[in-house]
Amino acid sequence: MNRLTILMACLAASGASADLVDDVRCREIAFARSVENHDLAAFRTFIDRDARFVGNTVMRGTDEVAAAWQVFFEDDGPSIRWRPQFVEVLEDGSLALTRGPYHYAGKDADGNAIEQWGTFNSIWRKDDDGVWHIVFDAGSPAASAPGDEVRALLDAEEDGC
Repeated sequence: MNRLTILMACLAASGASADLVDDVRCREIAFARSVENHDLAAFRTFIDRDARFVGNTVMRGTDEVAAAWQVFFEDDGPSIRWRPQFVEVLEDGSLALTRGPYHYAGKDADGNAIEQWGTFNSIWRKDDDGVWHIVFDAGSPAASAPGDEVRALLDAEEDGC
């Protein structure tokens, strides 16, 4: 069994249908890809108008979040890559949690390369039109670099979406 099959089996255990879990997983991956592809317009479509992104401050709403993330869309800006490791969906299909590793690469004030590993947590809400949007998002740095399994999740080209 490959890693994707094992991951999907774990995700399906959330209590919601496997299709619903996969929808949220693929939505999270598409959100991550919008940043990797420097597509700010696409990035904005994933954020709920009433979203709260919590970091050193709280960013509220699509415009504030997009402004704070602008640096990731600049050609010479830092990069960030993340993938969901866990997906949990309420049985009624209204809310979902995605959680997984992220990798940040940038430069410090002196121009030296830096990297940071961490974990993100996102709460998704399904709108009346059936589209999932992020309502809450937060992340935290990891205490140490991740193991091979987490690195493989971030490095995987094939994700089934």
